[in-house]
Amino acid sequence: MTTLEDYLKRDAELYPSKVALICEEESITYKQLYDRVLQKAEQFHKIYTENQIVSFRAYSSIDCIVTYFALHLAGCVAAPLEKDLPEETFNAIADKLGSYSAPKGSADILYTTGTTGKSKGVIISHGTIIADAENLIDGQGFNHDTVFVINGPLNHIGSLSKIYPIVLLGGTIILVDGLKDLNKFFQAFEYESNKMATFLVPASIRMLLTFSAQMLENLKNKIDFIETGAAAISQADMEALCKLLPHTRLYNTYASTETGIIATYNYNNGRCIAGCLGKPMKHAKLLITENGLIACSGPTIMTGYIGDPERTATILRDGVIYTNDVAELDSEGNLHLKGREDDVINVGGFKVAPLEVEDVAMGYSAVSDCICIAVENKITGQGLKLLVVLKEGQILDKRAIALYMRSKLEPYKVPMQYEVVDKIARTFNGKLNRKFYAQK
Repeated sequence: MTTLEDYLKRDAELYPSKVALICEEESITYKQLYDRVLQKAEQFHKIYTENQIVSFRAYSSIDCIVTYFALHLAGCVAAPLEKDLPEETFNAIADKLGSYSAPKGSADILYTTGTTGKSKGVIISHGTIIADAENLIDGQGFNHDTVFVINGPLNHIGSLSKIYPIVLLGGTIILVDGLKDLNKFFQAFEYESNKMATFLVPASIRMLLTFSAQMLENLKNKIDFIETGAAAISQADMEALCKLLPHTRLYNTYASTETGIIATYNYNNGRCIAGCLGKPMKHAKLLITENGLIACSGPTIMTGYIGDPERTATILRDGVIYTNDVAELDSEGNLHLKGREDDVINVGGFKVAPLEVEDVAMGYSAVSDCICIAVENKITGQGLKLLVVLKEGQILDKRAIALYMRSKLEPYKVPMQYEVVDKIARTFNGKLNRKFYAQK
């Protein structure tokens, strides 16, 4: 079996009455799902040509997933786009994609978030989907009984990739439309199973820890594992989650649209290490370049950027993806992420990864959220400034937080300036929006 749809057909034959998808009040079995996919694929055969790139809005719905499978089955390339795109923008992207030819074997075009530059359409092959699925199964313990709650956007790898192992194993997916309604998120976990799992970006974890810690703790015997990724999770949030869910596997994963799913680490194993992303998975290889950056190879990597061979060549050479992620490998072969090369701040000749500063600041009792930014300094050229969001009822004692930071960091990593703000700018998937502050 070489495509996700091959496994879906097998699931319909082996587990016809098993629940495959749940969304709101609608529930659908594997047989019902595959029948709907077949019916829609027949319609697509009549209106699209083989290998045509077809755009659609990635709603959190059963019909969206039916469309996704049906496009593949019809020989098309699926391009799920942000569900809330303005009509004019959606049509412009769809028209542009429709003019391109994707390489044979292509399954999807997934757009990056664009936080480090112009958003790019990444070509994902059918082989990459299967390799990512097998990496997740092997690395995180997905099985036939797993019930996975998907609450993120289905046009990005973080959530879309969780469909892959579930279909390979014949598990169950529950779709929730984001975390705007926390009650609906927690209602999903009322499903009769003690093998439940979910993917949460760090910003969502922080929100749940802040507003729904007790509700999370009540699920400690139901949640089998939680994966996080897309951005860095703080040591404080990791430790808090471990305390609430002592028996739950808690994974921090290194993955991107371009690299696929590369490494994962269960930080609830007695060694809660911030920035640790574990060892490479079964279908992934990585190395640290002379410049201290991560390079990845193997069947999980992208084919390239659609319609942009020049940009592709800047990061993909001889089957290796060269990232801008600064990292190191420890003596056990575990990957430790230090931040992005573009984010490093040069303080008088010393290179500071703001991620390290932010992680320490998040351990300070009064801080709810923060970002470390560069500011001009007459002596060092650049200096560090920490913008903080305070917890309710707290005030900022600048001397106290500076002393706390100094007790945890080398002197040149301690911010000289501190400012209270109402909120920290983030992208829709929880990443710190450093570009927003760089433009100030």
